[in-house]
Amino acid sequence: MKREMLTTDFLERAVYDYGDVTGVVAHDGTEYTYEEVDDRVNQLAHALEDRGVTQGDRVALLAPNTHYFIETLYATNKLGAVFVPLNYRLEPEEYAYILEDCAAGTVIADYDYADKIEAIREEIPATTFVGYEADQIEGASDGSWEDYEGVLEGKPATEPDRPEVSEDDDASINYTSGTTGDPKGVVRTHRTEHWHALVLNQHMEIRDDDTYLWTLPMFHCNGWGHTYAITGTGASHVCQRTFDAAGVFERVREYDVSFMCGAPTVLNNLIQYAEDRSDLETTGDRDVRIATAGSAPATATIETVEDEFGWRIIHIYGLTETAPIITTSNSPRRLAERGRELKIKQGSQTLCTDVRVVDEDGEDVPRDGETIGEIVVRGNQVMDRYLNKPAITEEAFSERLEGYFHTGDLATMDEDGMVAIQDRKKDIIISGGENISSIELEDILYDHPDVGKAAVVPVPSEQWGETPKAVVVPRSDDPDDADRLEDDLLEFVGERLASYKKPSSVDFVDDLPETATGKVQKYELREEYWDEEETRVGQQ
Repeated sequence: MKREMLTTDFLERAVYDYGDVTGVVAHDGTEYTYEEVDDRVNQLAHALEDRGVTQGDRVALLAPNTHYFIETLYATNKLGAVFVPLNYRLEPEEYAYILEDCAAGTVIADYDYADKIEAIREEIPATTFVGYEADQIEGASDGSWEDYEGVLEGKPATEPDRPEVSEDDDASINYTSGTTGDPKGVVRTHRTEHWHALVLNQHMEIRDDDTYLWTLPMFHCNGWGHTYAITGTGASHVCQRTFDAAGVFERVREYDVSFMCGAPTVLNNLIQYAEDRSDLETTGDRDVRIATAGSAPATATIETVEDEFGWRIIHIYGLTETAPIITTSNSPRRLAERGRELKIKQGSQTLCTDVRVVDEDGEDVPRDGETIGEIVVRGNQVMDRYLNKPAITEEAFSERLEGYFHTGDLATMDEDGMVAIQDRKKDIIISGGENISSIELEDILYDHPDVGKAAVVPVPSEQWGETPKAVVVPRSDDPDDADRLEDDLLEFVGERLASYKKPSSVDFVDDLPETATGKVQKYELREEYWDEEETRVGQQ
């Protein structure tokens, strides 16, 4: 028999099998069992229904990692409405675009971020505004925001009337992080969310006795699907509003955390915090594993996290459009054969996922670990479409190979099917006809002890068209170290890579522009260096 795959299945199982288990620990330490979580979800669903939310409506949430993020997600989907989590690092004009694009009629916002919505209130279609701790919202007039807890108060904890929802109905719209152009609304159905959570459970080894710490922003692809997977498995969520290293280590010890996620930037921040604290306790009673995604962490980062923290790194890869997980290097069999070097690869395809690396003609590149092509993917967890963008959707699924989503990431594949990303298509630096991987350069820079953060971007060159420039956040803030460090870094790279790959120069900055998930926004860096040029690519 066929049973519809719905996002609400995960909370239903948690309540049925683990109702008395602590499901969610709020940032302030308040604990809710899964029965209590479900009661609050139902109260919110009734409140939203009273305010006119019906099947297919869009409910937007602007919040950090909080218990009520999880509540809003499930309450929205119980009504058959569509959940729209917002990146809390955006600016008001960006929210105006997103909320207009998705036609959100309801906005729920945290007190730390609601002022950004207040600034565009008259420009967006929303008519219902709910604020968590509404009396703290800066610039809001009395009564302009209903208080979240006040909205729940007095509402029944019974199940709301549930519409007939299909697994192919829209469940969420996740907006891309905006590293290029306007954000695109990635539409995910109940089926794609459901499949992704099952794949995630398998490859992240999630169990019902896990305690998961939220260091990854929940808004990012619904927390990489952990809002579903952790819940449905009966494990416990520990919320931390936003990332801070001290808070991470404190909660790891206090709640005996066994699992978390974080971009390579998060790993580096944790390492920097621990550097001067030799007596820092990095685990509770249980082993800790941490999933990291995207560009591989530097080898030195992996060694520090695993050897000094005692945590096990699981490297995964994907995009908002792919849920995100489509590959992982978490392969005990291959790790035993090939060692830690495997963890700098994005890994092989996950269960029930078809990942290929293809050339310009859509043909598979040789599995030699050297030939570069584009990663394309087909799987049940891949997005349904881009909202309101049929032409872009069509191109994304047909540019090189019909029916596969085109990631825009350039990679090699080895004989074991292990993918290793070389760069984004737009980030490959072509200097004098030679392709240079910025990721390869960044990995070398991170091996230098005086480098805190690093990014490599192309800059104009009369001789070569374009050459690589390193933009570095040094560990030391002494300006007198800059000239010495530039020479040291250029020599350091030159000793490890071919001379044509060496950066032409190094710029030192206080910080790098990043998304909330730790991705460096290279387009901002590139624009600074190409502002006076007619094109954004090197011309020879």
